[in-house]
Amino acid sequence: MRLSVSVGLWQDRPATEAVRTAQIADQHGYPEVWVGEMATYDAFALATAIGMRTRRIALTVGPLPVTVRDPMTIARGVASVADLTGRPVGVALGTSSPVVVEEWHGRSRAGCGTALRETVQALRPLLDGERSDFSGTRVASRGYRLRLDAPRSEISVAAFGPAAVGAAALADRMVLNLLTPASAARLITDLRLLTSGTRVVAWVAAAVDPDQAAIEQIRGALVSYLYAPGYGEMFARSGFEDVVAFARTRPHPRDLLAAIPDAMLEAVALIGDSVEIMDRLDAYEEAGVDEVAIVPVSTDADPCGEATLKALAE
Repeated sequence: MRLSVSVGLWQDRPATEAVRTAQIADQHGYPEVWVGEMATYDAFALATAIGMRTRRIALTVGPLPVTVRDPMTIARGVASVADLTGRPVGVALGTSSPVVVEEWHGRSRAGCGTALRETVQALRPLLDGERSDFSGTRVASRGYRLRLDAPRSEISVAAFGPAAVGAAALADRMVLNLLTPASAARLITDLRLLTSGTRVVAWVAAAVDPDQAAIEQIRGALVSYLYAPGYGEMFARSGFEDVVAFARTRPHPRDLLAAIPDAMLEAVALIGDSVEIMDRLDAYEEAGVDEVAIVPVSTDADPCGEATLKALAE
């Protein structure tokens, strides 16, 4: 199975660790680093900084929310990173959360599934250097052509529901985030009914031989997902109905954090010694996943997830 790396962007860690995590991934021979976007760096700026501070690792920017970023600005951003760094640069698309889209950006997520599909359709010719000529229900771009060299990027789509899986069928890769192997298998089955050509990547948080701080880091990351549509149902199917029911009472985050058992973390993350983690990787591979993008947990004991990345590279 192919292993790549996603910079963690952990909320309680220094933002600059993202660059260092990418440097460690580069040093240990990982082929690609995924550069997401949260509340700190602009993803294109961060990808450029990583490209200038590493030697050979390929870059994928995103997922970028399609109801915030339009095809022209995405294509120009990807081409900019590729030109400034000299690296292969891919792009990942998604619909993001209501908090990010509606509250942070003040945009509507209405029709986001349609926007996702249409952005893939509009973006592909732009990344290949063609003049834009697309008019859809939610997305349009006409008359723009890259002045920089065409990056001819791979397009990845973050998917969870049926509309996103349909959009992923038009892309090069489908990205699954924080899913159990069983849930990944269900989505991959849906994808294979549409296409056999789209590869599947699972983003999975990882900590080899974790201390308690690493466990708590992952536990904290699960809190917001318990409120997200579909994720509660996934965890309920995995045997955590009581935790999901408690989350739906909207308790204080501190109380919900305390209610999340270690077994829930183990269901969606790579935690344990090297043998245990290899078993988990095998489970994702058996589910149909082609690649795992490791999201290394960063703590004071293992800054930037260096020990985890080193152990998994070996």
